[in-house]
Amino acid sequence: MIRKIVLSNDPILRKKAKPVSKIDKKVKDLIKDLKDTLSVQKNPEGVGLAAPQIGKNLSIFLAKDRDFERVIINPEILKIQKNTTKEKVDKRKKEILEGCLSIPFYYGPLKRAPKVTVKYLDESEKTITETFEGFRAQIILHEIDHLEGVLFIDHIISEGKTLYKVEGDEWEEVELL
Repeated sequence: MIRKIVLSNDPILRKKAKPVSKIDKKVKDLIKDLKDTLSVQKNPEGVGLAAPQIGKNLSIFLAKDRDFERVIINPEILKIQKNTTKEKVDKRKKEILEGCLSIPFYYGPLKRAPKVTVKYLDESEKTITETFEGFRAQIILHEIDHLEGVLFIDHIISEGKTLYKVEGDEWEEVELL
């Protein structure tokens, strides 16, 4: 079922998600809802969706990009690669404009870790340990933030970055207080 995506002012987005204790029919239905809801997001288009974004405070998210799709339940970050000195020299290559379906049409440059190893359960309750790199690492870290009650704008504000609002082809800088 396609669900309504909750917006940034909804308190559920600021709560730490509860771990999933059992993958039962309710959880499988929720996973289907995440897939259905993400698949219809076209303006803006999304590459990930966490259960809190559709009003369910559970530690589940879907990450999807072209030939990549993962359902991730109860993720635990095992290892996170920080940027090396060489990578710090060329900051522009590592910053990606990040947005969020719960804050539609707002984007900001974020530099997340280029590589992350995560242990999680998949839909069949199999424990998986997987390393994600580049854009996929960015998606995974963004969605894990949702499970921790953190939004990408929190990083934009704490790092003193610029937030942009997009209307059609126009990009407008947003003043953050």
